[in-house]
Amino acid sequence: MKKVGGRFALLALVIVLSVVFFLPSYKPLYQALPDWARTILPDKGITLGLDLQGGIHMVMEVDEDRAVEIAVERSVNSLQDMLVDKKLPAESVKRTASNQITIQFANAELKAQIQKLSEEYPTFFEVEAVGSANSLVWELREAEIKRIKDSAINQALETIRNRIDQFGVSEPLVQRQGLKQIVVQLPGVKEPKRAKDLIKETALLEFKMLDEDNMMKMDFPARIPKEKEAEVLAQFQGKVPEGDQILFEHQLDKETGREFRTPYLVKKRVMLTGDVLSDARVSIGEFNDPYVSITFDAKGGREFERITGENIKKRMAVVLDNTIYSAPVIQDRISGGRAQITGTFSTQEANDLAIVLRAGALPAPLKIIQDLTVGPSLGQDSIDQGVKSTLIAGALVVVFMIVYYRLSGVIADFALLLNLVCLLGALSALNATLTLPGIAGIVLTIGMGVDSNVLIFERIREELRAGKAVRLAVDGGYDKALLTIIDAHVTTLITGVALFLFGTGPIKGFAVTLCLGIAINLFTAFVGTKVVFDLLNQGKKVDTLSI
Repeated sequence: MKKVGGRFALLALVIVLSVVFFLPSYKPLYQALPDWARTILPDKGITLGLDLQGGIHMVMEVDEDRAVEIAVERSVNSLQDMLVDKKLPAESVKRTASNQITIQFANAELKAQIQKLSEEYPTFFEVEAVGSANSLVWELREAEIKRIKDSAINQALETIRNRIDQFGVSEPLVQRQGLKQIVVQLPGVKEPKRAKDLIKETALLEFKMLDEDNMMKMDFPARIPKEKEAEVLAQFQGKVPEGDQILFEHQLDKETGREFRTPYLVKKRVMLTGDVLSDARVSIGEFNDPYVSITFDAKGGREFERITGENIKKRMAVVLDNTIYSAPVIQDRISGGRAQITGTFSTQEANDLAIVLRAGALPAPLKIIQDLTVGPSLGQDSIDQGVKSTLIAGALVVVFMIVYYRLSGVIADFALLLNLVCLLGALSALNATLTLPGIAGIVLTIGMGVDSNVLIFERIREELRAGKAVRLAVDGGYDKALLTIIDAHVTTLITGVALFLFGTGPIKGFAVTLCLGIAINLFTAFVGTKVVFDLLNQGKKVDTLSI
């Protein structure tokens, strides 16, 4: 008989570690521990998934066509600047289709000079302009359109991940689905509306100049209720000069809590965009009003200094997603690469604005295809049903093993309990996310936990029928069942690994519990139960075995 001291110590160590790692998952007991104990123990355990603790599940679609339009509009702005630098007097440069730029010029002799600029824009090619010799039409190449659309999905994924990380959600799921959809799962979110607004906010920051000369002629009302925006736009439809647009500044009356809008006439041309930001953070002004302090990168700082130097005593609008946050008068050239976004927002709103600016703008708007909010009560019902099913399955297996295998069945039930303890400890040590499919994996592990022992016990019975002594029969049963059990577990493990590699969220949760359960089951079968049998046989000679 082999000595069991080393294996018994290993078994005890595994049980102690499993309990230690699982403690943070059981909050009532963990919180009751003294402070010194909590500083020693791990502080993270099993994280409950969306279906168990509630939260948000959204499926969003990136507006790829708008991403192409935004890319073309940026090329329009770049081309306008280049024409000014080259002193080529074009009448207009504008996007005339989602993927086209039309350049109008009064003198046909300028055509050849402007055509040479196409070398600076290799992603465009010239198409024949119908009906005018004084215009050029450039069209975006198909390969570039495909690249922009694919890049928009990937950039949106990264941007959403960055925003969620700063929002502070544990175990979020953000992944691509199909060609242009993104799945977002945020378990445990207590403010669903705030989280959704944070995710889908395009956060396209732009600096534009007000058209103050024409705005005086428009005779806009000073302030209107927020529901009157459409009326103002309809009233001045057809009167807005070409190259301008009407945008509204949001204002809040802190005494009454009512929201108002102030209309402005803003030039469409973008002077600077938020892609040159390097930082954005919340600061407090002299009157305890929060504002967002932004810092430009080196290129943006130089450009901002040039723009402010050329427009002293003029008003610049700070525009985020076509909403004006402030429209201050430029008093002097602003150097140092810093600016402020002020407005009538709360500290939380200012913090959310800083988050989306730091994380970057989405490349295009997002359309929400599916929006589900799972309540915590529904999640608790799922937990209760999962625990109930686990207990029922465990009780049936325990009773069957005791009835069929008697004392050996009790030993197998000990292995089953050991299996569950080690599995929960392993999940806690990995900070795994437990979902409903994960609970199904635990229930499956209960069956597998005694499956190996059934094979071993049947081999032991064969050895006993052959007339061997109890000690030799036990050793022979374990030795002969070893290869069969390993073969069965390896094939199941391959399936579990495939589910983990190629599955998504809930399927991965099932795969994790399945793979861990298989590995732990091998340990409990060949170390856990074997130690018990060896302890029974270590003392006086055992003539019979209850099996």
